[in-house]
Amino acid sequence: MKIAVRYYTKGGNTKRLAEAVAKAVGVEALPISTPITEPVDILFLGNSYYAFTIDPEVRAFIKGLDKNKVGKIVNFGSAAMLNSTYKKVKAEADKVGIPMDEREFHCKGEFKGIHKGRPDESDMKAAADFARKIVG
Repeated sequence: MKIAVRYYTKGGNTKRLAEAVAKAVGVEALPISTPITEPVDILFLGNSYYAFTIDPEVRAFIKGLDKNKVGKIVNFGSAAMLNSTYKKVKAEADKVGIPMDEREFHCKGEFKGIHKGRPDESDMKAAADFARKIVG
């Protein structure tokens, strides 16, 4: 099974989660500026809310994915105020014909002192456990 991990982060929270996910499944976590060039069965995609939606760079990354190279997207991320980005990511994935796994990982993330220290070590462990469960 071929797996890729891509993430978008402004404050570093999603990068830390991506690194935990990637280590758990034996691949490297790379920013979304690194395209998917080889076919993958699972693309773990880390992102967060910025101004109440996903960042335009995340939207552009998904739009640029080749449905013949990505089996499915698994969403993960953190946010200080809002919940999951799943619906926003799925809407973009639907436009390009890439299925989304119904499971996702989401935790609190620190922003301007709110949820200080999050994601923390227990969040990282939970993200890694989640990734291992996805890949079986």
